[in-house]
Amino acid sequence: VQLQASGGGLVQAGGSLRLSCAASGSMYRINTMGWYRQAPGKQRDMVAVIAPDDSTDYTDSVKGRFTISRDNAKNTVFLQMNSVKPEDTAVYYCNAKGFISGWGLRPFDSWGQGTQLTVSS
Repeated sequence: VQLQASGGGLVQAGGSLRLSCAASGSMYRINTMGWYRQAPGKQRDMVAVIAPDDSTDYTDSVKGRFTISRDNAKNTVFLQMNSVKPEDTAVYYCNAKGFISGWGLRPFDSWGQGTQLTVSS
């Protein structure tokens, strides 16, 4: 399963940006999709995840500012980022977990290539 992320860039503090990530491949079912971020010198942390039933979870620092959503028909997950702050600067990675079809069902846990968000103050 391949994930292709897009939408990163340079934005001023207080601005908005939308990330997209499309999954492709021989997928039987995608379960959880999510966004993670990694700032320089820090570990990769969860930003937001969304389940197949559209239930969501966010890290505390983005609650009320970021919104995760998904389009199951297009195997795509989005992250709408509003009121961004300099501390949101990081490389953002999308993730998808589920099952692939073939000789039976096999689980997958795939990552996108990362897209850079830089927030200027």
